[in-house]
Amino acid sequence: MARGTVRPAKELCSDCGLCDSRWVAYVRQACAFIHQQFESLERKAHGRSRDLDNEDELYFGVSERMFCAQLQQPLEGAQWTGIVSTLGVRALEQNLVDAVLCVQQSPEDRFTPMPVLARTPAEVLAARVNKPTLSNNLSVLEQLPGSGIKRLLAIGVGCQTQALRAVQDSLGLEELYVLGMPCVDNVSREGLQTFLESTSRSPETVVHYEFMQDFRIHFRHSDGSTETVPFFGLDTPKLKDVFAPSCLSCFDYVNACADLVVGYMGAPFQWQWLVVRNQRGQKLLDLVESELNTQPVMSSGQRAQAVQQGIDAYDKALRLPRWLAEVVGVVVQRVGPKGLEYARFSIDSHFTRNATWLRRHHPEKLAQHLPAFAQKIVSRYRLPQP
Repeated sequence: MARGTVRPAKELCSDCGLCDSRWVAYVRQACAFIHQQFESLERKAHGRSRDLDNEDELYFGVSERMFCAQLQQPLEGAQWTGIVSTLGVRALEQNLVDAVLCVQQSPEDRFTPMPVLARTPAEVLAARVNKPTLSNNLSVLEQLPGSGIKRLLAIGVGCQTQALRAVQDSLGLEELYVLGMPCVDNVSREGLQTFLESTSRSPETVVHYEFMQDFRIHFRHSDGSTETVPFFGLDTPKLKDVFAPSCLSCFDYVNACADLVVGYMGAPFQWQWLVVRNQRGQKLLDLVESELNTQPVMSSGQRAQAVQQGIDAYDKALRLPRWLAEVVGVVVQRVGPKGLEYARFSIDSHFTRNATWLRRHHPEKLAQHLPAFAQKIVSRYRLPQP
């Protein structure tokens, strides 16, 4: 299907790529932004849905194990230590799968994603480093028929995982493993440029960046230098509407339907947070667990007051002077939420923001679009008036 076709989800489309494949016929049942079906997809993937009375599962989804890790020998060129890339490489080397669905970068632009079905470790390694823009990963499903690929490892974010789970029985695969990453606030390529130009001292040299647990955005530049900017110093008036509408209406920050999740949000600074959701996830983890340094998850601090203050500040599009943003950042880093409490802070902040956005822009979708776990979390806070 040609790019640019009208999307059934309209402005809420996350460009997951399903509409660019022959599986477009399934989109009205599969698209996360048309048909929310967390409970049934969790049951399909894990054999049960999350327990809403269990505070960890309420926030982080179904899990069998949760811990923090680093590769003992960091992978050169990786964004952090390289756990995700190494998993993809090991899956091919140990013949667990025939191909890995991952995202390389366009030869013309570092931040333009190029989804591929990688057949070799080198092709997986070429996908190192996050591309924080909307990516049509599932478009490469079009290449499956006739490819000989019967066992696939798919690496992606929540909206892609939801759509993939919804159509997986029709893909003709014998085995499907899903390695998920937490995801929030993606942008178009144009939106990314606006963000970089308003935030970084050298937007043209940024290689990658991440919103980290120390309440700072960490930029790495092409010359190897690093730059950090406090969350509280962002140009909120300029950036408030830069994020994709799909991300402003998403409640799957933690990639609830993946087999294994690897991200930073629930770990101490410089560690990665791993969630094994089922036995398939454990099978993936078995590929690399002997190569990891690990430690238990931890949690400290209190998030509730900071979340409520953030709701009000965001809604009013407040921007602090840089000096004050630095001071606030230092204070929050010392006494603010850490570990799993930081993860809950981030989830609360985004869920309340997104519920407010939906209520204002798509009130007709709010009741169906807000899953039960998100409703319970959002109800703990005072939201701005519609």
